[in-house]
Amino acid sequence: MKTDKEKQLFLEQLKKTPIVQIACEKTSLSRATYYRWRQADSEFTKATDEAIFEGGLLINDMAESQLISAIRDKNFSAIVYWLKHHHPTYANRLEITAQLKQSEELTPEQATIVREALRRSSLLIDQETAGNQEYEK
Repeated sequence: MKTDKEKQLFLEQLKKTPIVQIACEKTSLSRATYYRWRQADSEFTKATDEAIFEGGLLINDMAESQLISAIRDKNFSAIVYWLKHHHPTYANRLEITAQLKQSEELTPEQATIVREALRRSSLLIDQETAGNQEYEK
C-alpha cells in the first residue's frame, strides 16, 4: 500500500532529522497529511513520537561530538561549558547566607527568605536534572 510506504519513509526521515517540517519537505508530504495520519492512526502516532525521540538522541550525540572536538581544539567556551555541566567543582552554585536568631519560630521575613532559597534551589536542581536526563538519553 502506497500510504504505508510513505509513512515508513517519513518515519525514517524523522529519525534522521527530528523536525516535522523538514521531514515533510524531504518526503514531499504536507503537514496537514502528517497530522491527519497522526489523528487517524494511533500506531503511526506512537511511531512518530519514537522516531522524534530517536532523532533527538542522534542530534544530541552529534552535538556532543562537536563539543568534544571543540574542546580538543582548545576552545575555551567549550571547555567551560563541559566543566560546568560535568564536574561538580565548576557547576553553577547558589549560596544563601542569613543570620537567624535562635528561636523556635521564624519571623515572617525569615520564613520568606527560607521559602525563596528553597524555591531557587529546587529550580536549580530541576534544571540540572533535566540537563542530566537529556545528556543520558
